Amino acid sequence: MHALKRNSPLRRIVLASAATVSGMVLLLSMKPHSSPGIAVAAPAPSSSAAGSSGSGGSSGSTGSNGSTGSSGSGSTNGSAGSTGTKTVTGEEAQTRYGPVQVRITVKNGKLTDVTAVEYPQDNPRDQEINSYAVPQLNREALTAQSANIDVVSGATYTSQGYQQSLQSALDSVKG
Repeated sequence: MHALKRNSPLRRIVLASAATVSGMVLLLSMKPHSSPGIAVAAPAPSSSAAGSSGSGGSSGSTGSNGSTGSSGSGSTNGSAGSTGTKTVTGEEAQTRYGPVQVRITVKNGKLTDVTAVEYPQDNPRDQEINSYAVPQLNREALTAQSANIDVVSGATYTSQGYQQSLQSALDSVKG
């Protein structure tokens, strides 16, 4: 009687093991999907440079997610002089995955720039999600000219924190 006979349990074990090993080799040889790129904002210029450019403070800096204070929340970094340009940083909104904070620039009563200065980016998944969510939220806010914007699918918590911070910034401009 042959060991690898058709009805032999040993044959089934050998074939199942070979199939499992082959499947694992194929699975491990697959390359992971790489994200198109991680969006990182440039550091903000100092408030002394904000006076003459008209839209000073328009590029934001990504804050460290470990910060617990909200220093600078509701601060005004511009002047409401003859151009009517005002840059305001909204309050830090705490979300499940970390804080979200937005800086806006308003010129003559119109929202001209919105930048997320702080958002979750502790791990690669947060970075991947927010690399597409934050620019989309920025565009939506500029289009809507308010905090009444759609939530980005897959980034619900970030979107909600963004809306809260944006509303606080808009409120401080009006008030």
